[in-house]
Amino acid sequence: MTDLSAFPITRKWPATHPDRLQLYSLPTPNGVKVSIMLEETGLAYEPHLVSFETNDQTSSAFLSINPNNKIPAILDPNGPGGEPLALFESGAILIYLADKTGQLVPQDAAGRYQTLQWLMFQMGGIGPMFGQLGFFSKFAGKAYEDKRPRDRYVAESRRLLGVLEQRLAGRAWLMGDAYTIADIATFPWVRNLIGFYEAGDLVGFADFPNVGRVLEAFLKRPAVVAGLNIPKRG
Repeated sequence: MTDLSAFPITRKWPATHPDRLQLYSLPTPNGVKVSIMLEETGLAYEPHLVSFETNDQTSSAFLSINPNNKIPAILDPNGPGGEPLALFESGAILIYLADKTGQLVPQDAAGRYQTLQWLMFQMGGIGPMFGQLGFFSKFAGKAYEDKRPRDRYVAESRRLLGVLEQRLAGRAWLMGDAYTIADIATFPWVRNLIGFYEAGDLVGFADFPNVGRVLEAFLKRPAVVAGLNIPKRG
């Protein structure tokens, strides 16, 4: 049996199946990127819920694997060279899992780098900007009388949606016919923008029919349906 006892995180979240990849997460847009990826690839894994309600993400156990106290994180008992590997940052984890399985990223160098550029577009733009808009449209920021901060993020979110709209014109997915980690990274955030954040009308989502079309296709994938609810909330 694989021994993961050297990793403090396993004392707070014991591994029932230590031979499987361990996922420490919450079903947020960043979290479900990895659960969807794991479902798509068919890798055996064991999910563990990191509860924000009890500040699990700031516990010493979680910080031992991610000093940035953000989900998701993984512990792969079968990492490079057969040694355990711990990773944080959803984009880095997607790349790692794509390389580990040889799935969901083009094998040719040009296609790979083009996919990574769209992954980085999500990491640097879509995620942070949609998240800020969510704060100003749904959470404490909505009470601010000064609407200039909200409007700034509305405008930037619309601009980013426009970039996606143009890219997806005549394409099934961001990379064309091939569904990749770029799609897995991007569309949970689009879903959250118009769903949980309730900002669809605010950004005029109807103006971006290609984005809506691909989001609909994304949400029909069985691995997406499963991954959106992993780990299950208590």
